[in-house]
This record gives sequence, structure tokens and C-alpha cells, in this order.
Amino acid sequence: MPHLKVTPFDTSIIEAQIKNSPMMTFCATALNRSDMLIGIEHAGEEFLLQLKPDEKAYLLKYDKVTRPLKVNILKEALESVSKALDLDVLSSNIAISNTKTPLSSEHFKKIEDFENITYPKEKISVEVGFGSGRHLLHQAKKNPDTLFIGLEIHTPSAQQVLKQIELQGLENIWVVNYDARLFLEMLPSNVCEQIFVHFPVPWDKKPHRRVISPSFLDESMRVLRMGGRLELRTDSDKYFWYALETFFAIPKVEVEVRKNEALEVTSKYEARWLRQEKDIYDVYVKCTQKSAPKELTIDFNFNDVKYTSGIEECLPKKALVFDGYFVHFERVYKISEEGLLIKCAFGSFDRPEHKYILLEKESCRYFVSPPVKTTVNFQAHQKLAEQMMLVKGE
Repeated sequence: MPHLKVTPFDTSIIEAQIKNSPMMTFCATALNRSDMLIGIEHAGEEFLLQLKPDEKAYLLKYDKVTRPLKVNILKEALESVSKALDLDVLSSNIAISNTKTPLSSEHFKKIEDFENITYPKEKISVEVGFGSGRHLLHQAKKNPDTLFIGLEIHTPSAQQVLKQIELQGLENIWVVNYDARLFLEMLPSNVCEQIFVHFPVPWDKKPHRRVISPSFLDESMRVLRMGGRLELRTDSDKYFWYALETFFAIPKVEVEVRKNEALEVTSKYEARWLRQEKDIYDVYVKCTQKSAPKELTIDFNFNDVKYTSGIEECLPKKALVFDGYFVHFERVYKISEEGLLIKCAFGSFDRPEHKYILLEKESCRYFVSPPVKTTVNFQAHQKLAEQMMLVKGE
């Protein structure tokens, strides 16, 4: 990812330049550490750049939590900041590229879009982890009356599929660069025809990271219409047996198992496994009942939480664990004399959120965007606010 290595410099010049910069909004210095974060507003995006000092060279790079998906925006920001600060660049990889399809096309949707969105088709199907996109593209061409929502956390794969959507002139695919385990909670009940989970990462050594889980199955059955089905395809024996155990634990579903079923389209990896005569398992879970509408009233505002002198020393240093979720104030950054930027992890143990909280004298908000509107995130949000209010003695 884009970054610069620069000759060490007096970082106090950053505060002076912020007043005259149309892009830099604030500078935050880590407590008990030397690294810094610079607030950026550019091309309609809000994000952070990270400055990591070292004796030989300072590293100026993107911040992983807030980085925009369009890489060129990061490169432009790095170049602009380096010029504004008159930095001596030792090495760089920020050459602007026009070869990649940006993730800002009409077919790309952010997770926040689904808080209030209109679906252009009555039928909706979801594919989790579409990889090369062969199956997703094939299904979309075969079923033009269905909207296919493809989920993929690997950004280059999402970029390539967006490019293929444009080249093939498809109108019925949305690409979401996000974790499927959280995404399903954003969908209304009883809207999906199918949910495809083809060749998920087995995560044999870290089973808590698997896509298939009791909570994912519950959400799948909620969003599927009656008669719709979840389709798992895997080459992993362990994943297959784990999935069966998970599926049979839920009542009022129908489970069908097939082995070495031939599909109309295969990925290059599946073709390799077939040449190796490796077994491939299909497990279909059919939804047999209609779910109640999902109604959530969630407000991620912090209301009366504001900066109070000394709050940075009083926040809990260790993670706070509750029934089904946790909150952790991971790192605190000081902004001048009356503000903090707090890096937090919170929510579900197997799918946590990572966010910054911008705490100022007269306001408090998530930087740059609020969490996904799930029940567990809202519970964690309330605890975060509670802990900051406790520090104030209220």
C-alpha cells in the first residue's frame, strides 16, 4: 500500500501547517509513544495518515482502520502532505495509477448504503467470498431478473469483478467489500432467494474466523424467503463435518448433502482439485418458515459525552468483557490541549469492529463513520459511552 519514507523532521511544523491546509484537519500524538495521526479530508473522503518516527527515516503511510478504498486518493493525500510540510522524500511508491477500476462505480456499495437502500429487483441472491467472480458473473448473466450481491473482503478481487461487470455490461450485480458475517444483519427479513458460500477459507487453526457459524446460520435463515436456501460448497473434509454439525443443530430446516456435484461454471482452483480427484461437498440448507421483520432502533451518537481534562489517564487499560461482546480502548492520541482520538475495538468476539472516537471539547463522534447497525455493536457502543461518562464522574 502507498507510503513515503522521509528524512526525520521537526513534527511541530504539522500543527502550524494545519491552519493553512485545505486537506489536513488535525494532528494527534500517541500517549507514551512517538507515532502520530494526521486527519485528512480529500475527494469527499475523511481518513487518517500515520507518521511513524525512527532514527534513520520517518514513515508516512495510510491508517488501516480509516483508509479509503480508492488507493489513488491515498496517494494524492500523501503527496499533498509531503509538499505542504516540505518533506525530504527518501523513497516512495505513490505513483498515480489509472489501470485499476475504482471501487466507486454504481455497482459498488458501501456497508453504510444498506441502512436505507432501494433494491432494483424483487429477487435477491447473495454470494459470500466470490474470489475471481466466475460463479457470481455466471449467475448474474443466467438470471437477469435477480439482483446478485457479491461480498468479498479481498479488495483486488472486488476491483477485478467490478471491471468485468463493466466489460460484460451487467446491470444486476452489487459488489460489497465487507465481511459477510456482519453484512447479513443489514438485510431485511425474507428477501433472499439464495446465499452462496463457495469454498470458504477452512480456518482449521482459527475456527472462530469461519464464515459458517450458528449466528451466521441464524441470520441466513432470517434473510432467506421461505423455500430459499443457503448453499455451502467446500473441498475441506473438516469444514464439511463442522458445517453439518452446525446445520443440524437448528430446528425447522431441511438439509441436503451432495458429493462431487458438477456445476455449470468452476473456478481455476476447483478445476485443479477436480484434476487431483479431490472430493467436493455441497450442503444445501432450505429455509422452511417465514421470519418476523427485523426492527432495530439504533443511535450511535454519543450525546452528552465531551472531552474533560484528564480523561485520557482514566480510561480502562484492559479490554472489558461482557456477555456476548467486549469493548477495548486500545490506544489514545492527544489532539492539542482539548481533544482526544481514541482507537477502539469492540463488538462480537469473532467479528469485532475497529473504530476511532474523536472526542473534543464540545462533541464526540466516530471517526470516520459509525459502526454497522447490529445489536451487539449497539450494546458495545453503549458501554463505550458509559465508560467515558464514568470518567467524567456523571
